[in-house]
Amino acid sequence: MAIGPRLDLRQSQSLVMTPQLRQAIKLLQSSNLEVTAFVEEELERNPLLEWDERNLPGPDAGRSTDPLPQAAEAPDAAMAASSDAIPSEASAPLDADWSNVHDSDAAFTPTHGSGGGQNFDDDLSGIDDLAAAGKTLREHIGEQIRLGFADAKDRLIATQLLALLDPAGRMAIGSDVVARAMGCEAAQVERVRLVMQRFDPVGMFCRDLKECLGVQLADRNRMDPAMQALLDNLELLARRDTRTLMRLCGVDAEDMAEMVAELKRLDPKPGASFDAVPAAVVVPDVLMRRAPNGEWLLELNPETLPRVLVNRGFHARAVVGAKNKEEKAFLAERMQTATWLVKSLEQRANTIIKVAAEIVRRQDGFFRHGVEHLRPLILRDVAEAVAMHESTVSRVTANKYIATPRGTFELKYFFTTAIAGTLGGESHSAEAVRHRIRAMIDAETGDDVLSDDAIVERLRQEGVDIARRTVAKYREALRIPSSVQRKREKAVPA
Repeated sequence: MAIGPRLDLRQSQSLVMTPQLRQAIKLLQSSNLEVTAFVEEELERNPLLEWDERNLPGPDAGRSTDPLPQAAEAPDAAMAASSDAIPSEASAPLDADWSNVHDSDAAFTPTHGSGGGQNFDDDLSGIDDLAAAGKTLREHIGEQIRLGFADAKDRLIATQLLALLDPAGRMAIGSDVVARAMGCEAAQVERVRLVMQRFDPVGMFCRDLKECLGVQLADRNRMDPAMQALLDNLELLARRDTRTLMRLCGVDAEDMAEMVAELKRLDPKPGASFDAVPAAVVVPDVLMRRAPNGEWLLELNPETLPRVLVNRGFHARAVVGAKNKEEKAFLAERMQTATWLVKSLEQRANTIIKVAAEIVRRQDGFFRHGVEHLRPLILRDVAEAVAMHESTVSRVTANKYIATPRGTFELKYFFTTAIAGTLGGESHSAEAVRHRIRAMIDAETGDDVLSDDAIVERLRQEGVDIARRTVAKYREALRIPSSVQRKREKAVPA
């Protein structure tokens, strides 16, 4: 067999994930805040992109591009004399002094503080920047340490205890360990710790929950032998063994209910609520409302929909003024990127509204009658209806919210597993079954507490084929105690 070079021609096909395709997929599964941040970065990098001022979602939303009116030009006597128009009585006199009138074309930038210039234009949106940041928990406690201890050694010990404080406000390390580390007596550390327990918020620097609640009760002058006995048996309260607690505390049902209510008004973690970050407000991506004929109307939220335009006029002038190949190549690449971004945002919006419309169509019973009519739904059902892949539908429903007459929901909320019906009947949504279990338990009385087996029997009578372990799993997910604990709790009137 002869061995020699040979030239062959082969043809093959393969799917290549280009950077633009990866970015389009990332945009599809990103939230509205992430998309807006990405668009703002592109606007800074690409001179051919600009916000669509007809619907501006960026940081200058709702702000006029010409914030201050143009100052009137001083009239000239010769121009007025040669004009055919007769000036009105409200017109300014010809000898008006315009030296103290601000001209919007002048380079005037009001300043405030040390932050440099800030142009407020016609609104006060930047006034929030002037607000001072709130005090942290450690700063708040540090001020009380400086005012609460006159001795320098006590202040040093208190500062060390503050450094060892956990986020919940507990002091897990013993006083003897701190004393050995600082070279002082444990009694002095314990004395400082007891003083700091009365700092605001009350109940800090405690060893456990019992001591924390006891300090708060003593501060409110509510500590008595019965309350002390209740604190000594918190595990019985967790098991809702009210009868045993009544016997140990020596009180009746009414007094026990008042004591438990007093404990519920206390803060078990006083340090956690001080530096708590406020919950972020959910901004829906899709808005839903009912039409006069009873149908549902869907639209994308214009406040979260980034709208950008390609400035083709600027691109044409820049191409004409380009001096070399590098500048022309840069403009061509920026133009391609800008066009791709506009198309990607449009495709993202169309995909979201298409998937949301199919979800609303399939869950029409939920929107009209409530969670009891929520139907089982999987990604494959929606993907087949909108002619997309399941992964695309999964990306669309991730981090996307819809505002409905029944509240704001994540799109993934409407995808629930199916529970078979009895005798081959229609399947039921798992979320609807959980809601039905909660309704049954809320309606039960102290004399008729439903066990898991009784709930299974009632659900099967309603056409839901469900196992006992599934009911127990749903009940635990809803944080509902067992029938034995509920019977103990409902046996004593609250």
